[in-house]
Amino acid sequence: MTQRAKPGTAGPAARPMAALLLASHPGPSVVVTVVATVLGASLGYPPGRLALLALAILLGQLSIGWSNDWLDAARDAQVERTDKPAARGAIRVTTVRTWAFVALVAAILVTLLLGPLATLAHAVAIAGGWAYNLGLKATAISFLPFAISFGLLPAIATLGLEPPRFAAAWVVAAGALLGVAAHVTNVLPDLADDNRTGIRGLPHRMGAVPSGLLAFSCLAAASILIAFGPGWPPRIPLLIGLVIGIGIAVAGVVLLLRRSPTRLLMQFIMGCAIVDVLMLAFAGQSTTV
Repeated sequence: MTQRAKPGTAGPAARPMAALLLASHPGPSVVVTVVATVLGASLGYPPGRLALLALAILLGQLSIGWSNDWLDAARDAQVERTDKPAARGAIRVTTVRTWAFVALVAAILVTLLLGPLATLAHAVAIAGGWAYNLGLKATAISFLPFAISFGLLPAIATLGLEPPRFAAAWVVAAGALLGVAAHVTNVLPDLADDNRTGIRGLPHRMGAVPSGLLAFSCLAAASILIAFGPGWPPRIPLLIGLVIGIGIAVAGVVLLLRRSPTRLLMQFIMGCAIVDVLMLAFAGQSTTV
């Protein structure tokens, strides 16, 4: 009989590098990095500086992802999360912890090359992710780190310009709304498991259906802000993006009301994020003040 590996111990068939990559939450990390890169390109970043922006954001996201799997390893093992390498014993918890700190330091060092204001914004965004992992996920303000970190993402790009420029308020607000939607939707499939391990964030207190409705309301509101934020009348590509964004939100609500929440909802959020960032890319310099 094959025994389950204990959390924090590497099994004989473990593939450490693949397990380390999976523990970083590669999907969200790549999406956020792509969003920042597209924003930078739309703002006119030269290639070298754009590469620095992308690397800095990727390192920050890796740090947040690895810290999540490190800090949640025992809880994830308790509910038998087979998608979490540290929880199932495919990689040592101490290894994931080490890489979380390495990525954190590297992210700050790389962002310093983009200037002090961009570094400050990125440090706060990363701190939001770490604060969530360290305990805010179990509180009524579990949405706040996501709102702050996603809201600051366009500001990191604009502050990394030469000379730095502040992001328009509507861009920051749209990012914050997308962050809240991403948080709620990501938590929905895990409500039962989280309750078993003492996690009581905002979605747990609201319940599945109200939380889902909140997520997609934020999603629709973000699309509206991006469509109309650059000015009146809105341009045709932004209106097309708005129609797509609203369509995704409506589809998400239908899915939520017809079946139990699944991780497919998070894919809806990611899809809308890509649509919104393309809209932001079209807005270009309108995203700054």
